Amino acid sequence: MRIGHGYDVHRFGEGNAITLGGVTIAHHMALLAHSDGDVLIHAICDALLGAIAAGDIGGHFPDNDPDNAGIDSRVLLRRVMGQVQEQGYALGNLDATLVAQAPRMAPHIASMRANLASDMSAQLSQVSIKATTTEKLGFAGREEGIAAHAVVLLQVVDN
Repeated sequence: MRIGHGYDVHRFGEGNAITLGGVTIAHHMALLAHSDGDVLIHAICDALLGAIAAGDIGGHFPDNDPDNAGIDSRVLLRRVMGQVQEQGYALGNLDATLVAQAPRMAPHIASMRANLASDMSAQLSQVSIKATTTEKLGFAGREEGIAAHAVVLLQVVDN
């Protein structure tokens, strides 16, 4: 078994929607990033890459590469899962936490879980996503951005 932890944060800027877990959510701001800004998927990619000792998402998909401009983070997740699978591992489970004052995440978590399970070749029961506020404390509480934490357990694939 291998364990990996990932963390990512993106700040808000002009826009009218955000993407988290591959789900577009209407909001009065957008997350600023070179890609689609999906902070949840970015944290998961870092956790997966960490579990296989393969660096981080920035090393694999640099933000100065024009091919990554505006890219759908689900594409990145599927590529990272390909690396995980090439090394003989499969997802045991994912436990992720979104840290945001707004927008409300609860109505979107089921869709996020379904997207992630599909992209990670996993069962829905292997994917947990939680959301919390910071009670208006810190950058997330001031609605300056969103953070995500992710922990993965990888298991050797039985052949």
